[in-house]
Amino acid sequence: MDKTTKEITIGKVKIGGENPLVLIAGPCVIESEASALRHARLLKEIAKRAGISFIYKASYDKANRTSVNSYRGPGLKKGLAILKKVKDEFKIPVLSDVHCRADVKEAAKVLDVIQIPAFLSRQTDLIMAAAKTGKGINIKKGQFLAPWDMMHVIKKIESAGNKKIILTERGVSFGYNNLVSDFRSLIIMKDLGYPVVYDATHSVQMPGGKGDKSGGDARFIPYLSMAAVACGADGIFLEVHEDPERALSDGPNMVKLNKLEAMLLKLKNIENAI
Repeated sequence: MDKTTKEITIGKVKIGGENPLVLIAGPCVIESEASALRHARLLKEIAKRAGISFIYKASYDKANRTSVNSYRGPGLKKGLAILKKVKDEFKIPVLSDVHCRADVKEAAKVLDVIQIPAFLSRQTDLIMAAAKTGKGINIKKGQFLAPWDMMHVIKKIESAGNKKIILTERGVSFGYNNLVSDFRSLIIMKDLGYPVVYDATHSVQMPGGKGDKSGGDARFIPYLSMAAVACGADGIFLEVHEDPERALSDGPNMVKLNKLEAMLLKLKNIENAI
């Protein structure tokens, strides 16, 4: 696909336009300061060896967990302090989810990219508050939205004077407790003019599939990622953990850290081929 999107600059990372593939990656949620720093260091090293620009991702508060008893993260104040350490120590841009307007002002002091979760992709007040910060906005397409519906989301962000927009595909609801990827979505959203990222890990999630928590099938992540790159995705979003079986959130649909580099090299080969 030869459609070129706008170039967006996040710190020293350029995504879209004629720029090569970008990686957005990290654990689903901040589990501890030591874990966040360790993952950030290792991910930066892997991305550098693979020749891929890197944005670190981890959530300070997972407000959309299935169960009230599920681990949500360290919270706004402590979580942002950890992300600031990651940003300052490793000189990399950081991204995290923001679930409510009350968090936006503080989050914008640290985050380079404010991510609007898929479940909140139609929450106008939250989107507008995030857009007005002037930060990069990564908005995940809701599991219930058609790709062309993202034009309305784009117009909301643009109306606040912000054109640092990234659109992320993370699958569409397919019956109960299941998601499916329609790769036509990447092409349709690229036609809207902004960089498009494919979230390969949440696309294999099975929401609520384990009763009181979500399941997933991580074996499909490499194949879906390769398909997305072949379709012209500007970036790949991956939740990565050194030991997914012991992760405090989304373990069944995460990439194991020691398998990441080989996967990224395959993605680069596909990008180079097209």
